Amino acid sequence: MVLSDGGDPVRTERGPADSRAASPDAARSPAAVRRADRRAGRVTGGTRELEQRLADLLRGGLAAADRPGNGLWEETAARMVDAQAPGLAARVRELGALPASGAGWPARLLEECALLHLLDSAWLGLDRLPAPLAATVRTRVGLTASPEGPAVRDRWLVLAQYDTPEGRIVTRRIWLYGGESGRTALVLSYGAPGRVPAQTLPVGSVIDAEVTPYPGGGRLRVELGARFADPVCTAVPPPGVTPAGAVGAYGRALRDDPWLEAWPVTLDGVIPAPSGDGWQLIDPGDGSALPIAPRALSRPGLWKLVALSGGSPLTVFGECGHRGFDPIAAWSPEPSGEGGPVALV
Repeated sequence: MVLSDGGDPVRTERGPADSRAASPDAARSPAAVRRADRRAGRVTGGTRELEQRLADLLRGGLAAADRPGNGLWEETAARMVDAQAPGLAARVRELGALPASGAGWPARLLEECALLHLLDSAWLGLDRLPAPLAATVRTRVGLTASPEGPAVRDRWLVLAQYDTPEGRIVTRRIWLYGGESGRTALVLSYGAPGRVPAQTLPVGSVIDAEVTPYPGGGRLRVELGARFADPVCTAVPPPGVTPAGAVGAYGRALRDDPWLEAWPVTLDGVIPAPSGDGWQLIDPGDGSALPIAPRALSRPGLWKLVALSGGSPLTVFGECGHRGFDPIAAWSPEPSGEGGPVALV
């Protein structure tokens, strides 16, 4: 989606995040520079207002966030939309849902407030950041970007494809793994209200194609380019790591993107096993384990995963984050397994 920069200019104090820092492509024309300049001013004004509201919340105490009928978060999110910072608006709405998230919500709210403060501070000091981190901040705030850099040609294994509703639109996520580059990539496409996204790829197939990465930490998101052959089906999963290796990969990714919720990894040779009120994936070799993320516990995919394993080690692709591991696809532990990955979402 592309957000319009229409409307009258908003007169705000300019911060370090000037038009060129906000949009490196803006120098293509004087009109584009002026539009980017106006938007940067709006975003800077929004981040300063958000900083003040976070300070007021912490000064008054987190208990105020749990008051019935408290419209603070929705009002603040609306202000961030007015500031043309949809990324900030989305994070503010997530804050509003935390008081109803169960025991321990004050600690989670404080964590998210800290991350939001970090994002505000990063935007206000954008010109002092390294270029890759600055690109990540622009993306997190909600500025649009275009693919850049040389295209990467590889034989891409289609790991998973699934749709998630996000407001009035539907977002389709397609995960790819490059057999030669060893790179995991994400293709995003969107469907208008009432329509499914047009982009689709056969899961479990290998496509010889080029992809071009978008800027930002980790450079996970890519645009699918030219294809050079018809897809070829395969039941061979990508190489995997241990649960300990997955945690290490997520930790390294956080250096490039401190706001990263999770990082895509493939676990090899793990067994799903109950653990207290939840489940975990255990490596019988080194004994390391990862808890399955709470949001995955209520999905039917968990029982697909348990049935597919039958107590035997198997390969699982998913996202490893601070809440645990969210399984997305799995491969049969049987050497003769056919049909490619089993969808878990």
